[in-house]
Amino acid sequence: MQANTLTPQKLFEPQVRYVIPVFQRPYVWEIEKQWEPLWADVRAVAEELLEAQDLAHHPDVPAHFLGAVVLDQQPNPAGYIQVRHVIDGQQRLITLQLLLNAVRQVAEKYGRSRDAALLKALVRNPEHIIEEDDELLKVWPILADRAPFQDAMDDDPANDSGEHRVSQAIVFLRERIRSWALESGEDEASDRLRSLTTTLARHLKLVVIDLEPGDNAQAIFEALNDRGSPLLAADLVKNAVFQAAERQHLDTEQLDRDYWEAVSGDFWRKELRQGRLNRPRIDVFLNYWLTMRRAHLVPSDRIFTDFRDHVLTPAEDVRTVLAELKSDAQCYRQLDSLAPYSTPGTFHYRVIEVMDIAATMPLLLWLLRPASSVPPAARDQALKAVESWLVRRMLCRTTLADTNSVVVELIKHLGLQQPHEIGTATERFLAEQTGDSRRWPLDVEVIDSLRKIRFYSVMIPRRRGRMVLEALEDSYRSPKSEDAHCPRGSLTIEHIMPVSWEKNWGTGLADDADSRLRRDHRVQRLGNLTLLTSRLNPVLSNSGWSGNEHHQGKREGIAEHSVLMLNKHLLADQARWTEEDIEERSQLLASRIAEKIWTRPA
Repeated sequence: MQANTLTPQKLFEPQVRYVIPVFQRPYVWEIEKQWEPLWADVRAVAEELLEAQDLAHHPDVPAHFLGAVVLDQQPNPAGYIQVRHVIDGQQRLITLQLLLNAVRQVAEKYGRSRDAALLKALVRNPEHIIEEDDELLKVWPILADRAPFQDAMDDDPANDSGEHRVSQAIVFLRERIRSWALESGEDEASDRLRSLTTTLARHLKLVVIDLEPGDNAQAIFEALNDRGSPLLAADLVKNAVFQAAERQHLDTEQLDRDYWEAVSGDFWRKELRQGRLNRPRIDVFLNYWLTMRRAHLVPSDRIFTDFRDHVLTPAEDVRTVLAELKSDAQCYRQLDSLAPYSTPGTFHYRVIEVMDIAATMPLLLWLLRPASSVPPAARDQALKAVESWLVRRMLCRTTLADTNSVVVELIKHLGLQQPHEIGTATERFLAEQTGDSRRWPLDVEVIDSLRKIRFYSVMIPRRRGRMVLEALEDSYRSPKSEDAHCPRGSLTIEHIMPVSWEKNWGTGLADDADSRLRRDHRVQRLGNLTLLTSRLNPVLSNSGWSGNEHHQGKREGIAEHSVLMLNKHLLADQARWTEEDIEERSQLLASRIAEKIWTRPA
């Protein structure tokens, strides 16, 4: 075999066709597992390149490694377009072609014609040399993917409206690219697209393996995917650190004992679930730490190179770097044992555990680390603002996809402020964000959304809806309460008027489809939900509001067994429970959420 490391420009610029054999599976990549991480990695390189251009110097921006592809050269007559079968990596090649074409489409509208022409040459063969229509595109998928792929690769975005993964991919990528290109306005778009074009053409790398007659493809796969224990990014970092320590004539054994031992051991090598992958905790921490320290998005496969190039510079004293790393590692290790109802503990529970927004971890680490010297009051003000920004966006059902970028920009901004100003600076920064992917929704937007949405149905996973109800319960309690806080994670959501309402709740309802549909919608709204213990929930589930001599009603059961303030307010002067009551309570709770719990500066 022959293995070479190539850029997309080197791979796709020749007159060539990469044909995916019929035995390969269809295109299966998707947003969360592949497209979003790929776009985040590409964007990070493009932004680093853009920043280098803005600073009028051109260092070697590290390339991003996309993985490997295995190709099998097919015989073809001299003078014809070369043909290679794609033995492995077809998902990667299709996605890369879609990404190149999506940038081309955006560049043709907002960028330079030269960039669009370069990208066109990477997705299409010149028309004057092709003899058959299927020779036009550089990559030729299997039949199941072919029609949507051809639509995605043409010049009309209107063709990309199907449900096929390929159609969804081109739409997703084009929207992300357009939003990113226009982030600073149309005047800056061409420069941003030039940086992105350069990234795609020259700063991505693939290992391209060309098989030769007699090569064993399976043996090659096994060599690429070593069965042994692979080196962690942290292992590479440690090696580089101690090489630098030797150059500085430091006692490496002493450094190991004093500093590196704090990030060694089973705790740090335990694997954590990160998106689609399991990653060792030490690598996860280093990823957060580098993002926090540099105020720059650091892709997971660039941990070592970023540490080497931007932290372990010749001017840095190794002992100082290790002392900082140890201190921040101890801070990170304590995050799981924060006082549960403190502001940092509440933020960790609601945002990182329940909402699963790990992108905020670098900010939480920055605010809590001793080196930042942020006063507790300012820290808490900042965390409450970020939590409000995220929860409001969730409740208004707006995208959280740009959280990574907002977080690193906020860290960079806060690094320029006085410690006591951190809280106010955070509120001001978030309030100044514009655009659908960044805005901090207003009170009226939150209230309007919560009054109308099928809250129970759209708060997926369910723990998100429970967290909102827990926060409402907390808001009704006071230091004078027997317990000042609602239990977390143990209660269950209960529909007051049940989803199966026909048996005990249908009296007097007009027997028409519209009335039934309206009720089915309203029972899912916020105003019809409360919290109960898991034992009480099934007992009362489909009971009527009021009971009789044979059966306890829902009202009596809640009054007898529940101590929640949320239910005390629900039961007050509530002789019956109707759709109108649901509407009224939805308005009441929505206003409380916006005006008392997750507030926003005017």
